[in-house]
Amino acid sequence: MEDTLISILDAINNPMATVMVVVLCICGIWFTIRTKGVQFRMIGEMCRLLGKPDKSQSDGISGFQAFTVSLASRVGTGNLAGVATAIVVGGPGAIFWMWVMALIGSVNTFVECTLAQLFKTKGKDSFIGGPAYYITKGLKKRWFAVIFAVAIIAQFGLTNNMVQANTISSAFTAAFHISPWIMAAAITLLSVIIIFGGIQRIAKVCSIIVPFMALAYLAIAVWVLVTNITAIPSVMAIIVKSAFGADQVTGGAVGMAIMMGFKRGIFSNEAGEGSAPNAAATADVSHPVKQGLIQTLGVFTDTLIVCSCTAFIIMCSGLYDCGANGIELTQVALSSHIGEVGKSIIAVAILFFAFSSVIGNYYYGECNVAFLCKDSKWTKPAIQTYRVILGVLIFIGSIIKVELAWSLVDFFMVIMTVCNLIAILLLGKYAVRLLDDYQKQRKAGNDPVYDASTCPEIADETECWKK
Repeated sequence: MEDTLISILDAINNPMATVMVVVLCICGIWFTIRTKGVQFRMIGEMCRLLGKPDKSQSDGISGFQAFTVSLASRVGTGNLAGVATAIVVGGPGAIFWMWVMALIGSVNTFVECTLAQLFKTKGKDSFIGGPAYYITKGLKKRWFAVIFAVAIIAQFGLTNNMVQANTISSAFTAAFHISPWIMAAAITLLSVIIIFGGIQRIAKVCSIIVPFMALAYLAIAVWVLVTNITAIPSVMAIIVKSAFGADQVTGGAVGMAIMMGFKRGIFSNEAGEGSAPNAAATADVSHPVKQGLIQTLGVFTDTLIVCSCTAFIIMCSGLYDCGANGIELTQVALSSHIGEVGKSIIAVAILFFAFSSVIGNYYYGECNVAFLCKDSKWTKPAIQTYRVILGVLIFIGSIIKVELAWSLVDFFMVIMTVCNLIAILLLGKYAVRLLDDYQKQRKAGNDPVYDASTCPEIADETECWKK
C-alpha cells in the first residue's frame, strides 16, 4: 500500500515539479527586471542592515533574529545530503545550475518577504504574517490562502520535520552507534522544550545556533579548499563543462544537470516557496524593504556559501562517482580529507543543521494554524494540539524509513510554491513601489521609515503601518 502511494505521488510530483521550476524562473527573471537587479546591486545594503540593529525595535523580534529563524529552516538536510544527491544524479554540472537558481530566485525572496512585512498583523508575542495573510488582505481570496496554509502546515510543519529528525537519527546511528530510539527521545524532548516557548524562544535559540553552525561548517570547507588549492581550477572546469554538456562522461545529460540543480537549489534555499515570509513578518523594522533585503541575503548564505561548502568537499575528494549517495557521500568525502573523524563531524553538523530546521519549520506551521483559526477561541488549543502532533511525528520519523514522507514533502511543496508565486506576481507591484520609496529615503540621507500613504489603496489592510 505504501509503495503504491509513493509511486502515485512520484508520478504526480515529477511533472508538477518541472512546471514549478519553470514558473519560479519566470518570476525570478520578471522581478529581476522590475527591481533592476535588486539582488545584485544592493548586496552591500543587505549586509549593512543585517549588522545594524533597527532603531524601531522594542521588545519584539529583531531583523537579525527573523533572519536566523528563516535561515534555520533553509539550512538543513538539503545542504549536506541534497547537494550530494544532486551531484550523483545530475553530475557536477548540477552545482552550477544550483548557483544560477540562487541568483535568479533570490529576488523572489525579496518580493515575498517585503510583502509579508507590508501586510503583517499584530500577534500576541510578535508580529505575524506570511503568504496566507497577504493573499487574504491583498487579493481578498481567503479560500486561496487556506489552500496555501494547509499545504505549508503539512509540508514544513509535519512531514518535512519527520525527514529532518530521521536524518539526524540516521547520521548519529552510523557515526556513533547510538540507538535510534534514544535519538528519537532526545530529539523529541529538545524540540518540545523549545517549540512550547513560542516564537520568542525559537528566535533566541536560532540566533545562537545558526551563526555558530554556519561559521563552523565554513571553516571546515575553507580548510579543505586550502589543503586542496591546486585542485580548485580542475574542479571548477569539471563543474562548468558538465553544466553545458562538454564533459558528458562525468557531467551526465545537460537537462538532468539543470533540473537537479534547480530542484535541489529550491529545496535548499526555499526562494519563492512562501516559507521565509512567515519568519520575515515577525521582525520589528521601520520599513518593509529592510527585511526583504535581509532575507534575500539568506538565499545567498544558504546556496552560495553552505551548499558550495558541501559541493567542494565532495568534488575535491574525487569521490563524487564512487557509488555512495546522499549524506553517506558527504561523510565519505570529508573522511577522505581528514580521516574517519569526518563521519562524526558530518553527523554533528547534521544535528545542528537539521535540528534548527525542525524548530524553524515548526513556526511556519504555527503561524498558519493561527491563520486558519482567525484568532478565535480555538487558536490556543489548535496550536497546542499541533505541537503535540508534531512531537509524536518527530519521534516516529526518527525511527522509521521516511520514503513516503519525502514524497509528501515534494507534493505539498509544489502546491504551496505555486500558490505563493501566483500571489507575488499579482502583488509584486507593491514591493517594487516600496523599493523605490526606500531608495529615495536612503538617497536623501534618511533611515527609511514606511508610511501607509505610499500605497493608499491598501492602507486599510496594512494596519501595522498607519501614520
